[in-house]
Amino acid sequence: MTPEIHMPEPMCLIGNTEEQLVANQEALKILSAITEPVVVVAIVGLYRTGKSYLMNKLAGKEKGFAVGSTVQSHTKGIWMWCVPHPQKPGHTLVLLDTEGLGDVEKIDEKNDTQIFSLAILLSSTFVYNTMNKIDQGAIDLLHNVTELTDLLQTRNSSGVNEAEEPADVSFFPDLVWTLRDFYLSLETDRHAITSDEYLENSLKLKQGSDEKTQMFNLPRLCIQKFFPVKKCFVFDSPTHGKKLSQLQTLRSDELSPDFLQDLSEFCSHIFTHSKIKTLPGGIQVNGPRLESLVQTYVDAINSGALPCIENTVVTLARRENSAAVQKAITHYDQQMSQRVQLPTETPQELLELHRACEREAMEIFRKHSFKDEDQCFQKELESLLSAKQDEICKKNIEASANHCSALLESIFKPLEQEAAQGIYAKPGGHNLFLQKMEQLKAQYRQQPGKGTQAEEMLQQYLKAKEPLSNTILQTDQALTAKERQRKEERERASAARAEAQRLEAIRIQEEQRRAEEERQYQEKLRQIEINNANFKASQQRIQKQRLQEEAERIKAAQEAEFRKLQEQLQAMRERSHHSSNDCILL
Repeated sequence: MTPEIHMPEPMCLIGNTEEQLVANQEALKILSAITEPVVVVAIVGLYRTGKSYLMNKLAGKEKGFAVGSTVQSHTKGIWMWCVPHPQKPGHTLVLLDTEGLGDVEKIDEKNDTQIFSLAILLSSTFVYNTMNKIDQGAIDLLHNVTELTDLLQTRNSSGVNEAEEPADVSFFPDLVWTLRDFYLSLETDRHAITSDEYLENSLKLKQGSDEKTQMFNLPRLCIQKFFPVKKCFVFDSPTHGKKLSQLQTLRSDELSPDFLQDLSEFCSHIFTHSKIKTLPGGIQVNGPRLESLVQTYVDAINSGALPCIENTVVTLARRENSAAVQKAITHYDQQMSQRVQLPTETPQELLELHRACEREAMEIFRKHSFKDEDQCFQKELESLLSAKQDEICKKNIEASANHCSALLESIFKPLEQEAAQGIYAKPGGHNLFLQKMEQLKAQYRQQPGKGTQAEEMLQQYLKAKEPLSNTILQTDQALTAKERQRKEERERASAARAEAQRLEAIRIQEEQRRAEEERQYQEKLRQIEINNANFKASQQRIQKQRLQEEAERIKAAQEAEFRKLQEQLQAMRERSHHSSNDCILL
């Protein structure tokens, strides 16, 4: 997304000093920052004809491009004003106000042709501003374009005198002819016509093949072929008298209503119909491409050549593709430096990172490349990336070797110091040396980040230490024989002691076993006695419980019998009582 454009006022794009064209680097820098498509509107015409006033209105400003009030030309070279397009979001409107043609103060008239040429080459809408009416003088002035036939046509296109159209005119600007202070009536044969019809009638060809007719038709034929899209606007005089010299400061109510209407229609047409600047092949131009076009055309004109559009496209393609290659390489370098930590553990790890960054770089190139039809620049990029791969692989090997060398020195340094102190100069010293060596080798192999040369550097180190190992071995062998005999004697004595200890241990174990068996026997006897006592006590408790239960049963039976006898006695008393009562009654 293009940053917001900050151009509070116009800036010289191409200076015209001492009849030499010079591109303004500050203005080019502004163009280089515009990534949006550009709609380029350039105005050309005689000096002191109000060109700058129209351009200020297109910029939506009252002031900006210099509007003079004297007969002296104010604008020198080509001035630029970049503003956001008022009707097309995502587009930038580039307005180009040119030095007036026909300035009597100019030394070299060819300078007019150069300014005229650049306005056509750079614009997508070309405004030709003249006074009063379309006459032969105005047509002849525009006919300057015929001197640029080779400039404005692509290779192998037809000549202007032939009936065929040029090979490709899609990239030519649309022509908008503005007639200032128009005083004629728009009618022919007493019929009203439009301003566009007036323009077409003025450019009609005459029938005939004589030289005079050919001279009449030549500029018209040229204009028709180079500008297939044409539009005409006529402007009434904005005001009268001395106020014309104060046009820029006048309020709207001080201007002619017809002029204001004409001005509104002109601006509306430019905003609505002006197209994106396009190159052959339908290539849309953005700020950087317009910057490149300016540099290319100015360099060609200053060298005395006429810049062919086709060659310009080739040059533009070369510049953009070279820049695309550089962007891709820069991205690759940045990503590899961020993602790759040398040394990598394996070559495959580095290769995968390279391929990922390579794919991104190729994608960036494809995004920014332009007409790389023979894939020349893509092949160049592939070659550069391949070289980058080779280079980083070498760096990876070097980084691994350096890191491993330092690591080996750090890990094995204590071993070398011990060997120098004679710690291993004793019987069995060589085995100790080898054991220590194996421990350090394992420690080395466990260290991460050694890279692809880890094992090779270890083997190189071990090979370099073979003389030290052999020296320790020879010393070990020289001292081992007697020490071996002593060792054997110590081992026999140790074996005898071990056997005695074994037998003693067996005796102790046997005694312990017998003691344990006796303890267990006594424990069983005690347990039997306890069990018997518990059994007798249990029997006694059971017998006692049974006697208690029988006594309780007899007692319960006696109590039941007693209650029964009481009940019988009570019954007998009751019967006896009743019998007594009966006797009394009787």
